[in-house]
Amino acid sequence: HYASSIMLSLLILVSVLPAHAEKRVALVIGNSAYASSPLKNPVNDATDMAAALEKLGFSVILDTDATRKEMFRAIEDFSAQLTGADAALFYFAGHGVQLNGENYLIPLGTQVQMATDVESEAVAASRVLARMEASGARTNIIILDACRNNPFRGLFRSDQSGLAPMQDM
Repeated sequence: HYASSIMLSLLILVSVLPAHAEKRVALVIGNSAYASSPLKNPVNDATDMAAALEKLGFSVILDTDATRKEMFRAIEDFSAQLTGADAALFYFAGHGVQLNGENYLIPLGTQVQMATDVESEAVAASRVLARMEASGARTNIIILDACRNNPFRGLFRSDQSGLAPMQDM
């Protein structure tokens, strides 16, 4: 199971964080109940990830089947908790698309009719990364467990399949 291998990798990665890392904060989002392209596992994977992170000493914000507004609120809550953090982790499971080299995380209730709607309807992954980097946390980890199928394939085509590599900002 793919989520199990992600969790095992995470456990290994987190185990190499400095032993003195006292403040660990995570935002975990899992979206499954999409109206047109529902997914089976993201909410379960997010719930499992949140439990594993809590066992590793993370303070976890868990949001499931979130709308855009709920995702933005969770990102802002996460950002507010990052002050003084030694480690920040963001995990997203659900639909994701790449558009013009940018990764977008798809919330529930997204209304996309054409490619240009993605920017205003979805959540740019770079938004989360920017918040994490601005916080000054020593270690930032982003895990995008996104379905690689374009959920809007009948509306527009993307030149790229899957997600784009993310670089430090």
